[in-house]
Amino acid sequence: MSEIADKTPAEGGDARVRVEDALAEVTALIRRNRLVEGLAHEQAVHATDTRRAELVESLVTRQNRAALQHKLDRLHPADIAYILEALPLDERLYVWDLVKSAERDGEILVEVSDAVRESLISSMDTDELVAAAETLEADELAAIAEDLPQEVMDDVFRSLPIDEREQLRAAMSFEEDMVGALMDFEDIQVRPDVTLEVVLRYLRRFDELPSQTDQVFVVDRHEKLLGAVPFAKLIVADPGKSVAEVMVPSRVKLLQHENADAAARAFERYDLVSAPVVDTNDRLVGRVTVDEILDFVRQRGEEEVLAQAGLREEEDVFASVWKSFQNRWTWLAVNLMTAFFASRVIGVFEGSIARLVALAALMPIVAGIGGNSGNQTTTMIVRAVALGQVTKDHAAKLIRKELQVALLNGLVWGGVMGLVAMMLYKNVMLGLVMVLAMTLNLLLAALMGVVIPMTMLRFGRDPAVGSSVLITAVTDSGGFFIFLGLATLFLV
Repeated sequence: MSEIADKTPAEGGDARVRVEDALAEVTALIRRNRLVEGLAHEQAVHATDTRRAELVESLVTRQNRAALQHKLDRLHPADIAYILEALPLDERLYVWDLVKSAERDGEILVEVSDAVRESLISSMDTDELVAAAETLEADELAAIAEDLPQEVMDDVFRSLPIDEREQLRAAMSFEEDMVGALMDFEDIQVRPDVTLEVVLRYLRRFDELPSQTDQVFVVDRHEKLLGAVPFAKLIVADPGKSVAEVMVPSRVKLLQHENADAAARAFERYDLVSAPVVDTNDRLVGRVTVDEILDFVRQRGEEEVLAQAGLREEEDVFASVWKSFQNRWTWLAVNLMTAFFASRVIGVFEGSIARLVALAALMPIVAGIGGNSGNQTTTMIVRAVALGQVTKDHAAKLIRKELQVALLNGLVWGGVMGLVAMMLYKNVMLGLVMVLAMTLNLLLAALMGVVIPMTMLRFGRDPAVGSSVLITAVTDSGGFFIFLGLATLFLV
């Protein structure tokens, strides 16, 4: 997300400790500190020389806090973010109080998850937040602006130079799934008529090149993108040549308002390190780098996993009971209603089940395999949509293909279970009902596995959100109805 990736991860020097080990060490130090501080406090309470005991308690507390702070000071901000996310709220705030500094606060706030960031910000006063925000680049500040109080953003706006203020406004104008939301403004621009020697002298004036810089962008006097000069070519080419002679067309130009998924696919397809971002007039407005793309892909993957489980948003695992309840109740309510409906389907056939008890043992198999098959289909469709391989116009072809797969699976696995049912219950007709019920339920699962996500896509909704819950509901109710209905018709 920023240039902090250049710092040494885990610990400094050659001692590259994995972040999991760092978490274990920090947790052990916290527990030991609390234990020692508790014992010191107890001795102070029972001591005859109260003043001396209080001094000893204060000294012990300072020594232990200093040891923990020394450990934390050697960690990369991203590792500290990981540790903060893995600690219960009271221990998280204890560690946060130790690592807080104007230079590091902003970097850590950018790295932590949205849910954890909220708990950290709530523990800071306005002055601390303003000081932390002022250390961030415009794109980083825009990423956390939604979580900051309005008075903090107002103070930050007033403190920024005019050009940075405009960059921040631009960055905040994009939705989070747009290329502009991933863009930074640290691109290096040169004109086509200068020589490579001039470009090299210009680069040497930087104290440090922007992170992930692998090319310089060539623009005309109106900042229209003409091409790029890769560093690999810049270093080996004759310094006397002009930029125009060695520049190459940019393999990828990203529009600032296009979907960020398109940028992720371009980076994966062409193995990019950075790519220029242009407006509708082909003017260079910034760049996207591979570290931003990796963050976006990881976040999108996490969101899809949460959505498939029916969670409304990312959740702090140590959040309060009430917040966790608010995040989870919606799809649980939907699931409860669908489960109740499935139970009423079973209730309709209570007489059939009472007359043939084997139905109660076999019907979960029909519903379960239908749910698994439907979720497989939905997962494939959602993945294909995310990769841009499927659009709403492909629905009919996908339905035909998935129905054929379901028919083959139904005949094969339905046949297997039909034979098992015949051998267990010595009833040939029950086995045939099992074959037919599993085949029909797999066909229903395949149909719904395509229709549900494609319908969501048609209406502009995320096809991953709640699809598995809906598929399970349909295949459970449908499976029970199909199996028990066929059994009632042919067996009872």
